[in-house]
Amino acid sequence: MSGESAGTLGLLIEFYREKLASTMQHTEHARAVSQYDANNTYQYIINREEVQLGWLADAIAAAGGAVSDAAAPPTPAVKGKDAGRALFDEDVRSAQAFLDRWRPRVEGMDNARHQAMLRVILGETREQQRFFEQALAGRTDLLGRRSSVAGPAKGDVLPARWIE
Repeated sequence: MSGESAGTLGLLIEFYREKLASTMQHTEHARAVSQYDANNTYQYIINREEVQLGWLADAIAAAGGAVSDAAAPPTPAVKGKDAGRALFDEDVRSAQAFLDRWRPRVEGMDNARHQAMLRVILGETREQQRFFEQALAGRTDLLGRRSSVAGPAKGDVLPARWIE
């Protein structure tokens, strides 16, 4: 493997690990944030991140590497009504730190195809950050507006998908 391709593979693996950790953090936060609109936003973000992880895993495999699972993040300490604000704030800061760390590295890449993929992921990370900023501002129309007929969402979601 050439030095450039080895460097690219290492960068992709490192990016994958950080994105996986972010996805796992968002999954834990979704369990703690039960407000319907905010939780739906987390579900949307997690879904997009799972797609991104698939792209990254495919690129890593094509370069001769392999991905591994990361340890689960700790369960958020904040619960109840205050959970949303604290977790949204943490997610805004985490997204900014991720963007600050990765933008220069992505821009310095030689592999145009991988660079374009990582730029898309960085753009979607910025979009996620905007969702969290809007949630902090008290917005509930994060994924779109309901018709006036439907009215506001009522109730909370459960912390687990399946209950036996």
